[in-house]
This record gives sequence, structure tokens and C-alpha cells, in this order.
Amino acid sequence: MQIIYGFISAIVIAYLAYRTHSLNKSGAYAATLIGTIIFGIGGWPWTILLLVFFVTSSGLSRAFKNRKQGLNEKFSKGNDRDAGQVLGNGGLAALFAGLHAFYPTSIIPWVGFAASLAAVNADTWATELGVLNPTPPRLITDLRKRVEKGTSGGISLWGTGASLLGASLIALLAVLISPTGTLNTGHWLLITFAGFAGSLLDSFLGATVQAMYYCPTDMKETEKHPLHTCGTQTIHIRGWTWLNNDWVNFACGAFGVLIALIVSAV
Repeated sequence: MQIIYGFISAIVIAYLAYRTHSLNKSGAYAATLIGTIIFGIGGWPWTILLLVFFVTSSGLSRAFKNRKQGLNEKFSKGNDRDAGQVLGNGGLAALFAGLHAFYPTSIIPWVGFAASLAAVNADTWATELGVLNPTPPRLITDLRKRVEKGTSGGISLWGTGASLLGASLIALLAVLISPTGTLNTGHWLLITFAGFAGSLLDSFLGATVQAMYYCPTDMKETEKHPLHTCGTQTIHIRGWTWLNNDWVNFACGAFGVLIALIVSAV
């Protein structure tokens, strides 16, 4: 019955998100799948953590939408998240919720789940709040070099602070509502650090190997492909062509999980 309730809840939330333009049609289908696994297998603690990530990230996207209008040409996608974005941000979380069904007394699935969400939440908050930084960001691989706002690999004080806050919020909730009730302050620090580390990796990949393109009409570097916002076909200039922003988001969450599980095992 819990799976059925989870499926119904996932459909309702995905539909509402679709109607409010937080998800497009493919994103709503993917969210229904992930929501069914997390709501149906994990139950309320897992559901709460996922919803906090989704609601805060969607809320920040809307709150600072006007600030980002001039930056849309740089990002590969808009605020209506598609299936790739949903799976990139929530796929690992769903995996660990599924593992909970096989290891219900183990703390590892919950820590992995929380670390993956802490990482993608940290990255999302950094992206959404980093635009408020009064000065242009600096490239993570060369802190002496300033880049335009919205540039992949750019970091700032506002973005870094937001990243820490986003990770620590998920970590705090993970400790407070842990299904096993065995998490403590040390776990809060661990999950926060893991989430922050995942966000930094996201920026590093964005500055080095993420696929980037160039619009010859606007003379701008962008993540968009094959067409820029102006309709011009973009040209690949660096990075691995298969490593788009969705895969970078997945790597962000995976690195957060890896850090959390390795430190937990030490």
C-alpha cells in the first residue's frame, strides 16, 4: 500500500510542479518515477528531504528569475526542469531509497541519500544565489581570472556561502529526521562537507571538461546546443561533448556520496 500511496503522491506533486512551470512534461514523468521510489519505499523522512530540495530550489529559481534573465543565454536549460535534470539531480537519491528496502536497519542508504541531495542542493543554491554577488565571479581553476556571471566554473563569495547553506540545511534535516535516529552532530558536519565538496566538483568540471559551445552571432560562450537563444547554431569549443550539465549534476551528487561514505567508513 505504501508504494501505491507513494505513486499517487508523486503524481500529484509532479502535476502541480508541471502546472506551475517548475517541470516540463518529461520532467514531470521523471519526477513521478523518482517520487514513487522515494515516497513509496522510503516513507516520510525520505519524502521530506526530497521535497525540501525541490521546493527550495524551485523557489529560488522563481525568486531571482529577473536577475537571471540576462544569463539565460549561458545556461543549457531554463527553469522548467526536464527529465535529464530531474534524473541528474534525483537519480542517486532514488537509488539509495531503493537500497533502504534491502537494508532497512543500515545507516548507509540514508547517509548516501542525504549526501546526494546535499550536493545537488548546494550546487543549486550556489547557482541561484551566486547571481546576487556584487562583483563578477572568479574561475575556480584560476582565482585571479574574473569571468561573466553565469559562466560554468565561476565561483563567488555569495555562491560559496549559498552552497554551504544549502548543504547544511539538508544535513541538518537528515540528522533531525533520520529513520534510524542514530545520526549526530558529526554526521551533520560530514554531510555538509560532502555536499559542499560535490558543489565544488561541479564548478571544477564546468571549468575544465564540461562541453561548452560558442555562438558566432552573439559572440558568447554558452552551454546551449545545437542552437543558441538567438537561433544560431553553436560551435563546440572545449570539453567532452557527452558531458552536458545533466551529467555534471549527476557527478556532483555522486562525489558527495563518495566523500560521505568513504569518511563514514574510516
